[in-house]
Amino acid sequence: MSDKLIRKTSIGGQALIEGIMMRGPEKMACAYLKGDKSIDVEVKDSVLPGKKYKILGLPLIRGVANMLYSLASGMKCLTDSATRAEDFVEEEPSKFDKWLESKFKPETLEKWMIGISMVFGILLPIFMYIFLPSFLTSFLRPFISHHILLNLIEGAIKMVIFILFLWSTSHMKEMQRVYAFHGAEHKTIYAYEKGLPLTVENVRPQSRFHPRCGTSFLFVVLFIGILVYSFLTWDNIWMRIGLRLVCLPLLVGITYEINRLVGRTDNWLSRIVRAPGLWVQRLTVFEPDDDMIRAAIAAMNEVIPSDDSDKW
Repeated sequence: MSDKLIRKTSIGGQALIEGIMMRGPEKMACAYLKGDKSIDVEVKDSVLPGKKYKILGLPLIRGVANMLYSLASGMKCLTDSATRAEDFVEEEPSKFDKWLESKFKPETLEKWMIGISMVFGILLPIFMYIFLPSFLTSFLRPFISHHILLNLIEGAIKMVIFILFLWSTSHMKEMQRVYAFHGAEHKTIYAYEKGLPLTVENVRPQSRFHPRCGTSFLFVVLFIGILVYSFLTWDNIWMRIGLRLVCLPLLVGITYEINRLVGRTDNWLSRIVRAPGLWVQRLTVFEPDDDMIRAAIAAMNEVIPSDDSDKW
């Protein structure tokens, strides 16, 4: 079977709880694997911000806009998949759940849950990868005066936290299954990029590691951040944290353009750039079973456009 890619697609996805979301240039599909092994697929319109507003499609800006859009839509799909999974578990609602259901309409409650999840999803990384490393490194300030060295140490702490976080989640039984769906997503996209008919037999042998993976994206954001932040001073911890927050959109924009370039080219330089991210994926991308692959194929088939608008 040839490993040559005949197309570079913009189609991407996300692993869900017992399912997979695929997003194309016009549609987004969520395929859920049910208890009887059947697959339920939901399809919605999905247009990136840059398609609606030209300014959000400009280099650097599009990375931030697309990330926020992906975070919001991905959180919605993840919440829906969690709700579906709860439906298979016969468990008496808690008093708190009953109180919420009595006070809020289901639609309102869902919006609040998604909003809270988004805020938490933004604040937790800020705490883990901006505040905590700066706070820990500040204890070295009396012993190390060179700000570049301090920034490099802070960057190393960020990387350690990142790897330990991924390593810990990879050992959680529930997350291992989610990460296997992640593998099915990557394999299906690879099969499509090779122009193969989307069957379980064609998808199964594909690599589970893909250069456009979100794990690789986060790793590159951290790495680029180490380079950029190394030139910032170490006068005040709150000023440092503020500067890092201000620079964060720029880092996301730069990383998006790098990932876009690496995803479109295949030479020695692009292979070097994407190699660390592919290695880190070993912690978040597991081998899927055939049912997971079937779910990924079902979602993929719904978002493939009839024209060539999916090209990366």
